[in-house]
Amino acid sequence: MTGAEHKFIVVEGPIGVGKSTLARLLAKSLSAQPVLEDALANPFLERFYKNPRAGALPTQLHFLFQRWQQLAALAQQDLFAAVRVADYLWEKDRLFARVTLDDAEFALYEQVSSRLDVQPPKPDLVVYLQAPVDVLLERIARRAIGYEHYIDREYLVRLNEAYARFFHEYEAAPLLIVNAAAIDPVNNPADYEELFAAIRRMKRGRLYYNPMGARAI
Repeated sequence: MTGAEHKFIVVEGPIGVGKSTLARLLAKSLSAQPVLEDALANPFLERFYKNPRAGALPTQLHFLFQRWQQLAALAQQDLFAAVRVADYLWEKDRLFARVTLDDAEFALYEQVSSRLDVQPPKPDLVVYLQAPVDVLLERIARRAIGYEHYIDREYLVRLNEAYARFFHEYEAAPLLIVNAAAIDPVNNPADYEELFAAIRRMKRGRLYYNPMGARAI
C-alpha cells in the first residue's frame, strides 16, 4: 500500500506534539482534504487552562459537539471521492473527558455523548506521535499561543499516560507509532520526508518509527 492508497489517515497525539501541523503537511503532500479540529473556536478553552475545575465540562462539551458536527458532515460526503487527513480520532474526545472531568461530570458527558448519532469514518492508518512532557512543554512555549502558558505540567503527564494506555490496546487500524521527540518533521524537511516515506510504506499491524530506522513491534 502506498500513501496514495490511504484514503483516510489520522494523526494523533497529546497537546504540543505537532499533530495538526503534520496533518496539514501530509494533506498537502497527498493532495488530500484536511479534517482539522478548531481549538481556537472553543470559547471555554482559556477558562479551562486557567481554572481546570471550573472550565472542564463546558470545554469538553463544546469539543464534543464540534467534532460530532464535523464528522456528521463528513459522513454525508463520498468517502471514496478524496483522500482525507485528520488531526483527531473520534475516540479522542472520550479520552480527554476521562482525564479532565470528575466522576459526576463524566457521567453527564457519557449521557450526552450516547445520544449523539456518531458514525465516524474508519481510518486506514493512524499516526500516533509520542513525546515526553518536557518536549511538549518546550514546543507549546515555542508556538506562543497566549493562553497555553496556563497549561499545567501535571495535566500533560496525565494526558500522555492516557494516550499511551489507549494506543497500547488500539487495534482498529494500522498504527504507526512515531518517536516525535527525536525528530522534527514540522521544521526539518529531511525528517518530514523520511517520515512521509514510512507512512507511504505502512501496510498493516503496528510499527514503531524513530530517526534511527523503524522496527516492527
